Amino acid sequence: MKVKILVTGGTFDKEYNEINGKLYFNKTHVHEILALGRSDVAVEIKTLMMVDSLDMTDQDREVLVKNISSSKEKNIVITHGTDTMVETAKYINKRAIDKTVVITGALIPYKFGSSDGLFNLGAALAFAQVLKSGVYVAMNGKWFPCDGVEKNKETGKFVKLGAS
Repeated sequence: MKVKILVTGGTFDKEYNEINGKLYFNKTHVHEILALGRSDVAVEIKTLMMVDSLDMTDQDREVLVKNISSSKEKNIVITHGTDTMVETAKYINKRAIDKTVVITGALIPYKFGSSDGLFNLGAALAFAQVLKSGVYVAMNGKWFPCDGVEKNKETGKFVKLGAS
């Protein structure tokens, strides 16, 4: 089984400009993360965009839907920023795609050295291989159906809807 990884940017792939103190995008770090984690999962990685999730539009989400629909793989992982991850998951879910789609992200950029992204990507890859068709959010070792999760803005954790 091969898992398709669709990259959209988000905190996962941000880097820090030491001169002006701003975060920016250069290229995805997914290849490096998988190598560091010694992943043995067969994957195909496709970078679709490098955007902050707060800047993600419905047009961007349509690009995701098109790529999911046209993918020969039935198991998909999407790297995404955490601020609008749930919104994107629900958007994809409305398209009734018969595949397993797991969206994950990071609260700390990979390049900072203490990112949760490594763990989240590994967990998302595992969940994508075992969950039934549907759209899920995977963060901090947990998975949630896309219509049953929210980001707790005070703790930065994803929790069951209504559990904040």
